[in-house]
Amino acid sequence: MPQVTMRQMLEAGVHFGHQTRYWNPKMAPYIFGARGKIHIINLEATVPKFTDAMNYLSGLAQKRRTVLFVGTKRSARDAIGEEAQRCGMPYVNARWLGGMLTNFRTVKQSVARLKELEAAETDGTFDKLVKHEVLALRRERDKLEKSLGGIKDMKNLPDALFVIDIGHENIAVLEARKLGIPVVAVVDTNYDPTLVEYAIPGNDDAIRAVQLYARAAADAVLEGKAAAPIQARGDDSEFVELDAEGNPVASGRDEEGRKPARHAAPKKAAPKRPARPANVPPPGNDDKAGLERAEAEVAENEATDEDAAK
Repeated sequence: MPQVTMRQMLEAGVHFGHQTRYWNPKMAPYIFGARGKIHIINLEATVPKFTDAMNYLSGLAQKRRTVLFVGTKRSARDAIGEEAQRCGMPYVNARWLGGMLTNFRTVKQSVARLKELEAAETDGTFDKLVKHEVLALRRERDKLEKSLGGIKDMKNLPDALFVIDIGHENIAVLEARKLGIPVVAVVDTNYDPTLVEYAIPGNDDAIRAVQLYARAAADAVLEGKAAAPIQARGDDSEFVELDAEGNPVASGRDEEGRKPARHAAPKKAAPKRPARPANVPPPGNDDKAGLERAEAEVAENEATDEDAAK
């Protein structure tokens, strides 16, 4: 987990809150006091919260989960976009479109349209169109790229959100809560920290503070990915089981990756009947011979009775 010291937070201005008249009472445990009309955040309370949040993001990355970086305010756009790209996570830094999570199916259709326009530009389709048609398609592509370019590779809903300023991104937080998606967010003194699962008490306006948060989140994701178990793939795109030392376990396949054919168990041979001697008649011959003798005796007796009657 990236180590961020209290001194680094002080130098970045993390401890500066909002004006005292705009404070939220639920932030009282994280407020050290006031200087003039500005609340001062207690960094001794911020550091453990920050550590827990970064550990959570690292654990998600280690499980190969997706974290959506969200920061559309002017002071957060560049930092969110750069750090999300550095750690390979999706991001939204231009404008949060209503329904980006709750109506994700429609958003995926817009992403498919964006990819279609990008493919048409690279495969020479635009060269076959007239100038005004090309300009219209490029304007459409630029508009989609600005709002959806950061999530065009996100195939499913994210497993968590990392948000800068929950007040400015209130729609994103509400959609995530509706879908049960955990939210890691920087919460200033004027907002309710109980609205998110992992609240980081701190300044959400200063550029240096936002850069500190985004850089630490990206580092946590990268460390989690580096600690993820290696999943080797065979030629058939199936996962290969690894032992405790990381060596592939024999899968019982041949050199070409084919599973050995299953052979049925050999059938037991039927016991052979003992050979019959040549001079022994087959079964049933004795009964047949006896029947013939009985018929002959009956015929002889009938003939004798007829002679006696004469």
